[in-house]
Amino acid sequence: MIGKMIGAYAGERAARHVDGLNGTAGALLGAGGVAAIKKIGPFGLLAALAGGYALKRHLDHNRQERDEDASAPKAGSGRAGAKSKK
Repeated sequence: MIGKMIGAYAGERAARHVDGLNGTAGALLGAGGVAAIKKIGPFGLLAALAGGYALKRHLDHNRQERDEDASAPKAGSGRAGAKSKK
């Protein structure tokens, strides 16, 4: 019972950082997550943590590539006919 309450609190706090997810939904997911963790056991928990870490790294890598592509200057973006001062 205490574990579900802690899970619900953690889920509610985590929901603040996710668009489209309110505090109630986060609390329900947090409380359900505690039950799921009990079912999958310690090896399942380690596998879920490793998978979450791999997903985070993948998403960060894609975001970094997208940001680098957006900040790169485009060819021919200079002003046409501009004369340089000497």
